Amino acid sequence: MTRVADQQQSSAQLPHWETVPEDLPAAIRVIKQALRARIEASGRSVAEVYAAAERRVAARVAEIKAEREAGERVWPVIDYADIENGTVRPAQADLVKQRGCLVVRGHFPREQALAWDASIVDYVERNRFFENYTGPGDDFFGSVGSKPEIYPIYWSTAQMEARQSDRTARVQSFLNSFWTHTCDGVRWFDPDRDALYPDRIRRRPPGTDSRGLGPHCDPGTLDLWMTEAYQRAFRHLFDGSVESYDPWDAAHRTAGPQYPGSTMCSAFRTFQGWTALSDMDHDQGVLHTVPIPEAMACLMLRPLLPDVPDDDMCGVTVDQVFPASEKWHPLLLEALTGIPDVRAGDSVWWHCDMIHSVAPVRDQKGWGNVMYIPAAPWCPRNERYAASVREAFLSGSSPGDFPEEHYERSWTGRFTADRLGTTGRRGLGLG
Repeated sequence: MTRVADQQQSSAQLPHWETVPEDLPAAIRVIKQALRARIEASGRSVAEVYAAAERRVAARVAEIKAEREAGERVWPVIDYADIENGTVRPAQADLVKQRGCLVVRGHFPREQALAWDASIVDYVERNRFFENYTGPGDDFFGSVGSKPEIYPIYWSTAQMEARQSDRTARVQSFLNSFWTHTCDGVRWFDPDRDALYPDRIRRRPPGTDSRGLGPHCDPGTLDLWMTEAYQRAFRHLFDGSVESYDPWDAAHRTAGPQYPGSTMCSAFRTFQGWTALSDMDHDQGVLHTVPIPEAMACLMLRPLLPDVPDDDMCGVTVDQVFPASEKWHPLLLEALTGIPDVRAGDSVWWHCDMIHSVAPVRDQKGWGNVMYIPAAPWCPRNERYAASVREAFLSGSSPGDFPEEHYERSWTGRFTADRLGTTGRRGLGLG
């Protein structure tokens, strides 16, 4: 029997729900019992498997804390020119894979990024965005406290030029290459073609007080335990072979559905990311991550330990963000580490499963402006979402993953289809 067939047979033994169960607490109790039984059938206890995962992560936590205490830079930094020229050193690439995050210096020229930032201001002011803004469309980003900090716009010239840039495509291909995208005769995604995933922008002005965002991760919520594709994707966590778990294995990650949540993403992203539109110092309310991709094993296994109530997944539920907390994950949060100083035109990237947060800030010095652009390689899941993205682009609507605010439908100066280049057309499934 092939490995894929064996996995499929094994996964079929687990109960699964491809849509949100009607009785969520009951379903949680059922899946936890089934997952514990699956692990114990391997001859290892749940506690033993969790301890193995925790040991692996603890070694990384110790390394990161030691580097921080020595004043060393934890986040890998790579010059865009090295990506373009194929001169990234093996040691740099190894560190990216180990940390699961990086800053790309000079992704765009600083002057280009600053011009884009100014053009966004012109775009929103010309279309009277502030006069018509009705408040945050979601509870999650609405919690940051500024008015507004997240702008629900998607189709400005700046955003579309950055998304369809050859420079962005080159960085995305570089990032996608860290993943195992083909195995057992299945090509899970095309590493050299990305979907044009539209997201919002953040503009945080000088003097801002912001509460930031607490530690969380975005790959899904209860669907990570309860849907068949994700049960296969995380098979090594649930069959006792936790040492074989590889956070860079794309098998089955591009196939499954996702339950609704505050950070729901219908696309598969290898990396989340943003491009800086202003200079930002490391102590001014910036992104932090737990730079340990393997930490997902602890997040997935922790709810199965006996100190967690039977109908609780360490606070994970639908229609909310996937939290990481001191109560359940204190070891992981010891490694929470912020980005270095960045300049306009740099881009920042982190593995799609990675715990991340945004630090609070009082009386911010300088602007804190970014546009969110991930790496979302072409695959059946992303191709399906691209169909709805095309419709939203043509009508100026908010994309399906985001609140239905639709500010741009009647705006002047919106990016139009005749300005799409080859990368943009391919990213929208137009060629």
